[in-house]
Amino acid sequence: MLLTAYLPLAASMALVGVYVALAKPLLAVLPVLALALLRFGIAALAMLPFTPRARGEAPLSPHEHRLFFVQSLFGNVLFSICLLAGLQRTSATAAGVILSTLPAMVALLSWLLLRERLSRRALAAIALAVGGIALLQFARTQDAAGARATAIGNLLIFGAVVCEATYVIIGKRLTATRTPLRISALLNLWGLVLMAPLGLWQLPTVDFGRLSAGHWALLVFYSIAASLVAVWLWMTGLRHLPANQAGVFTVALPIAAAAIGVAFLGETFTWLHAAALAAAAAGVVLIGTAGR
Repeated sequence: MLLTAYLPLAASMALVGVYVALAKPLLAVLPVLALALLRFGIAALAMLPFTPRARGEAPLSPHEHRLFFVQSLFGNVLFSICLLAGLQRTSATAAGVILSTLPAMVALLSWLLLRERLSRRALAAIALAVGGIALLQFARTQDAAGARATAIGNLLIFGAVVCEATYVIIGKRLTATRTPLRISALLNLWGLVLMAPLGLWQLPTVDFGRLSAGHWALLVFYSIAASLVAVWLWMTGLRHLPANQAGVFTVALPIAAAAIGVAFLGETFTWLHAAALAAAAAGVVLIGTAGR
């Protein structure tokens, strides 16, 4: 169980935290929509071997086509736009903490949309998530313009959480009939199709002369990690654990994002960040250890 479930899930969330933090240097040289388009395009090339239907595999049903479209719309396109636009305005550390509230948001949307009952643990996790995000507001920059930009950035990151939670609720069926690699490839392909009109509109404004070899290497890493490796690791681990237990491993996301932000991006880690991270982690554990 350790090798087949725990390690892939923890590695997936740690990788998400790493690429979220490392997207900030790319945003200094690439606009949001163009960066998202390049990500999906590079990943689509890398995943060409996994895109066609395997021998003996049943064709996609109309229902699966709809699932792939809606999941990619929320989990790829809208999530990427909110995430990247938010990272332009807030720190990677704050973004990681806000993203770790995903299990609590899934529980809340399940109550609102699916009429599932909220347990006491879920209610406590939602309260901790709200408290953690509120603490981040006290860790903002002191000047009015910087504080306003950070607040907007945090709100956009929270919008990314809502998009991802919607993605989780809409589709829990694909892993039963498709391999993790093909799911990753088809979701990314839909992301490329949906992002193309917006990304192609912004692409002519990009000054590719500003991109160094390091930027290109980071772009390739971001594309493959976000669209292929993290999704594949998560889908692989999810096959061996209930979803509520898998949610515990999202705690690796803010830890990795904060570590990269402090160690490589020069971000400041204050006691307010630590308190917000602790609240988010406690919420994740409450959700993850609740009954099925």
